Amino acid sequence: MSAPAPRPILGTPDEFPPRPPMGRGRFVVYAVMAVVVAVVAGGWGYVILSARGNPEVRADVITFDTSRPGSAEITFVVHKPDDRAATCRLRAVDVHHVEVGTREITIPPGRGDVALTEQVRINAQATSVDVQGCSLV
Repeated sequence: MSAPAPRPILGTPDEFPPRPPMGRGRFVVYAVMAVVVAVVAGGWGYVILSARGNPEVRADVITFDTSRPGSAEITFVVHKPDDRAATCRLRAVDVHHVEVGTREITIPPGRGDVALTEQVRINAQATSVDVQGCSLV
């Protein structure tokens, strides 16, 4: 006597009842889901694009020095359109990433790529100085 052939656990397609026709209610559910997904995707796209900041202005840090008490020094290059002024915010932080000093500087119109060395007053020992952001004026 031989063992019966193995059967699928959930059955075969012929054993399932016929699928009910797609009614108006199902279409409405799918349409609402599509609208929700589109709104969420659009919102997320807006967040991603706006988080980039002002793409016309960017700053690259070259070096910083935090060895002196009372001030930190940063050297950086600002890339901007030649005919526009820009404002950059410098930030010094300590070992726990707590802000210990800030400074805003304005770069006048004229040259597009400007190299600057600036001092930031600090109220505690800084471990890092960076350009937090720049925007066109």
